[in-house]
Amino acid sequence: METIMMSQNSVLKLDTPVGGIAVDHPLATRIFARHDIDFCCGGGKPLAEVCDKLGLDAAAVLSEIRREVETTNEPERRWDECPLEDLIDHILDAYHRPLDEELPRLEAMARKVNHAHGEKDPERLAEILSVFVALKAELEAHMMKEERILFPMIRRGRGSMADETVSAMVHEHDSAGDALRRLRELTDDHRPPEGACT
Repeated sequence: METIMMSQNSVLKLDTPVGGIAVDHPLATRIFARHDIDFCCGGGKPLAEVCDKLGLDAAAVLSEIRREVETTNEPERRWDECPLEDLIDHILDAYHRPLDEELPRLEAMARKVNHAHGEKDPERLAEILSVFVALKAELEAHMMKEERILFPMIRRGRGSMADETVSAMVHEHDSAGDALRRLRELTDDHRPPEGACT
């Protein structure tokens, strides 16, 4: 089993779950994004298993992670070691606010493409629009629950009372991951078709 000793005296192995790698080495998420490795919803799966399923060389991915961590001058922010208030603020600033702006823009673009080019590939374009609109609604509802229920509970020191809310939200994350995977399939890995307008 491939093992790599990291500079912070931690060890990465091919049987390490990808979610654990992301927590211990946040910069690894750049490599995961590059290879479409789901470290959130599929975070409990070992790196070797995930890479095998995606047709990737797991040892090479592990080496990429090591290089990224060791050659990047940015300090790795360990969100699992930060105060929860800081983590909440980061989630709001880095994810919720950008999504608040981008989701309506992306929906408008999807509707425009479906309207302008729907006759060329009606079933696929209609499904892309349908999956995206459902994903957008789910993400907006999810973020609203986080902002109005979960985050205020945590800020008031009542995070332990949120177990039921968190369980439901984990299921929502899984559902969103499924929708994103379906969009990737429908769009041929987000590549425009031959002759697409630009």
